[in-house]
Amino acid sequence: MISTSLARRLSLAVLGLSSLSATVAAAQATTSQKGVGITIANIDPSVKPCEDFFHYASGNWLKSNPIPAAESRWGSFNELADHNNATLRAILNDAAKNAPKAAKGSNAQKVGDFYASAMDSAAIEAAGLKYLQPHLNRIAAIKDLGEMQRFLADPKAHTGSVWYGMGVGQDDKISTQYAVQFGQGGLSLPDRDYYLKDDARSKAIRTAYDTYLVNTFKMLGDNEATAKANAATVQRIETRLAKASKARVDLRDPYANYNKMTLAEAAAAYPNLALPLTLKEEGLGAAKEVIIGQPEFLKEVSAMLKDEPIADQKQYLRFHLVTSVVPALPKAFGDEGFKFSQVLSGAKKQQPRWKRMLGSTDRALGEAFGQLYVDKAFSPAAKARAKQMIENLRTAYGERIKATDWMSAATKTEALKKLNAFTVKIGYPDKWKDYSALTIGRESYLNNILAAREWASKDEISHFGKPIDRNEWGMTPPTVNAYYNPPMNEIVFPAGILQPPFYDPKADDAVNYGGIGAVIGHEMTHGFDDQGRQYNSEGNLKDWWTKEDADKFNAKAAIVGKQYDAFSPLDSVHVNGKLTMGENLADLGGLTIAYQAFEKTPQAKAQAKIDGFTPEQRFFLAYAQIWRTNARPEYLRQQVQVDPHSPAQFRTNGPLMNMPEFYKAFGCQDGNKMMRASADRSKIW
Repeated sequence: MISTSLARRLSLAVLGLSSLSATVAAAQATTSQKGVGITIANIDPSVKPCEDFFHYASGNWLKSNPIPAAESRWGSFNELADHNNATLRAILNDAAKNAPKAAKGSNAQKVGDFYASAMDSAAIEAAGLKYLQPHLNRIAAIKDLGEMQRFLADPKAHTGSVWYGMGVGQDDKISTQYAVQFGQGGLSLPDRDYYLKDDARSKAIRTAYDTYLVNTFKMLGDNEATAKANAATVQRIETRLAKASKARVDLRDPYANYNKMTLAEAAAAYPNLALPLTLKEEGLGAAKEVIIGQPEFLKEVSAMLKDEPIADQKQYLRFHLVTSVVPALPKAFGDEGFKFSQVLSGAKKQQPRWKRMLGSTDRALGEAFGQLYVDKAFSPAAKARAKQMIENLRTAYGERIKATDWMSAATKTEALKKLNAFTVKIGYPDKWKDYSALTIGRESYLNNILAAREWASKDEISHFGKPIDRNEWGMTPPTVNAYYNPPMNEIVFPAGILQPPFYDPKADDAVNYGGIGAVIGHEMTHGFDDQGRQYNSEGNLKDWWTKEDADKFNAKAAIVGKQYDAFSPLDSVHVNGKLTMGENLADLGGLTIAYQAFEKTPQAKAQAKIDGFTPEQRFFLAYAQIWRTNARPEYLRQQVQVDPHSPAQFRTNGPLMNMPEFYKAFGCQDGNKMMRASADRSKIW
């Protein structure tokens, strides 16, 4: 379900139910027990479950829950995040109030002062560009390529995401070591295609982006003509970067994006990046090798640093600096940013400031803030039950691997070895990050943002040359999400997602296995999806499959790709089966494994109905209802273009259309839309 640099991320999906019970009323008439965890009122009995399970299971909820004006989509993830936010907001308000009395340098003082400075919009307005100006002046003072290289090498440059990405992370082929890594970046729009496609929507987005650029430069003091010229410069530079960037589907090939070379070789290949200087200034002078994600992109950036006039490069830096700190600038900057974002997201109004600043605090001080959260919101009992479910699913997965009829004994042995080597993290880190080197005050929110950014960079870089930190987390405790991390071979479930509707200690097993069980199975399956399967039990990018087994897997995965290519959330808009392959395989595998684990429970064996539904029906209803989501057309268009997760309705219906267990539970027949012909189904695990 997940996939970004350190962590892979979980997103949204929805499904539906069949004609075993003609209507909800009829189902309830036979009920002998009232259930918890499935909201019967959400079901739309006018929709047949075997025709569209997504709308059957959640149709009434979809009708009665329009998208709030400040949101681009609304579903169970958002509802749970809102529930968490209520707790988090109370924590932050208390922290801000008590920070002056807290011990200086304590987490309580830092969290409280960070949030207080973020919420002090009057002080931000009064400061204007006062705290930004020294950074703008540094950019303005650059005169030539040498000075530009020295500026870009300075960890205190604070320009935001410019030119390319650089960081320290696990070496994909030597997972016991950290490596210095470089990759493509430097774009403001969500994807390279936004700069390159000539359809009407792409053109409209570029026009809106140009307006945003012009107005931002005007707020920085440029006159109309200068602002327009600078806007055109930024668009031109970013378009050149976009042309050199790999497409998202190409970024999914871990081998193609792993190019190790010596520092001397990299310095010769990209002479204008001044890599030895950059590494020295970043505190990475001991590095002798680097991993280049996209060599052709870095080659183009090196050429651009020499070709592009320094005056133009400075405008590019200036814009990126400003847009990286918009929330800490006067309201007019945020208003302009929101106006542009509306074109992409379709949201009608801006999120309230407290919610945006809560997110900012979580990003800057996630584990300091997270400690306060888990003390209030996560019980040891919840952790223990989640751990037991994970082990039940691990057992079920092992059984499925052993039972596969297409995988050789040698590959099965390696697959089981990898499954048994999974590290499991639940709730929150065993060892919290140490923020003692980070200074936070109330004077300037902008200065706090930059201080936190600098601290995070130093924290990441400090890993280099040390043993792998296996206690580290890629998500903060309140996050409503989960992930699988291939080089760590770990599955991680923050406290934020271990709550209803995903996990409810009061609910029956069908609900919990259909909810958090499917999430757990999803993350496990990422270890065996088209990307994750290329990493071995130790987290190394190393082929452990026989050629015949790999060919069989790829053929089975291609069936899934073809299925999702055909899904269309909007007229003329289709899901990209290759981009979403890993998440679709994880959804299908995760639900299959969760079902197998559920079938071992006393509830499944007893076959007693709850709310008029069999245990199996409740399992599939629980799965579908966690993916209930309404989404704006603008959001869906962007999701299909850039997100590795399919839209929610297909994350629900897609896996079920491959599961005979679902057909049986709801009495689906040939000819029903939810029922695929045997030859068109995918069964991997």
